[in-house]
Amino acid sequence: MAAPPPEAEPPAKKKSRGAAVAPMPADPALVALASQLSPNLRLGTSSWSYPGWANLVWDGEYAETVLSKSGLSALAQHPLFRTVSLDRNFYRALTASQYARYAAMVPADFRFVVKAPSLVTDATVRDESGRGTQVNPVFLNSEIAIQEFVQPALEGLGDRIGALVFQLSPIPSQLLAAQPALIARIGEMLEALPGLKQGAPDAVIAVEVRDPQLLCPAFADMLRSVGATFCMGLHAKMPPIEDQLPMLRALWPGPLVCRWNLHRRHGRFGYEDAEKLYGPFDKIVDPDPETRAALAKVIAGTTRAGQNAFVTVSNNAEGCAPLTIASLARDIVALQSR
Repeated sequence: MAAPPPEAEPPAKKKSRGAAVAPMPADPALVALASQLSPNLRLGTSSWSYPGWANLVWDGEYAETVLSKSGLSALAQHPLFRTVSLDRNFYRALTASQYARYAAMVPADFRFVVKAPSLVTDATVRDESGRGTQVNPVFLNSEIAIQEFVQPALEGLGDRIGALVFQLSPIPSQLLAAQPALIARIGEMLEALPGLKQGAPDAVIAVEVRDPQLLCPAFADMLRSVGATFCMGLHAKMPPIEDQLPMLRALWPGPLVCRWNLHRRHGRFGYEDAEKLYGPFDKIVDPDPETRAALAKVIAGTTRAGQNAFVTVSNNAEGCAPLTIASLARDIVALQSR
């Protein structure tokens, strides 16, 4: 008589909806790695509500809704994570009380990278599919930027602000063609913003673009004149790091703000492709050692000079942001030891 087939292991049970999210016990190797990084460096992820990070960031499997509500405090206990990008603010502006709730979930030396609402950074009003439908009447409106973004962030996050990022969506060709006027308009909005240093000493205003035409001396001059900086966006809409470095050099000395958003293999409009390929985001699928090495070099040079660096990584960079960050940290430490 044939032996019965072995029983398959039961699937991991999700934690109950009301359970607090507990962090994965700290890996001694990651703790040791973190201790070798500069205190000026803050690495982190883009958002945090990913069940696939079980046994990497969380102590087990949690529902996405549970992680979205309660996962931040566990994320902030990961040895390598000292920042996170609040990307949801791009889609709907957070209130001061929502920011305050997030601030209460992280340690005192944690800093947030916050994306400005698309309400002020997208020149076009878009439908649910992302298709532009009409001109945005409040594009680059300083009053809206202050009321819906800067002031609530200052009130709620306070000294836990790292970078407030105005990520400008691709700009319509007619506006981009009148580049001097566009740059002046961006500068006028930035200049009208309240100062951050009194309430948030580490905070910086940064501008990320999706149009390579804006990587020009005039744009850098404008940023310097209003006390803002450039956010290096690693994304297929933009050229690689090497071609964005002139902007950083033009603004030196100053902090580094970088968002590694998407692997270049997916092209300019590849977010959905990346999401399908990389989910559930529990492993590296597309290693990109060239980008990691180049970014590590920029980070090491920035922090070695005593400047702050705020660097966030998306799952769509290589497939799993926590594992990408660990590899990036090892690359940085290797450079520091040379």
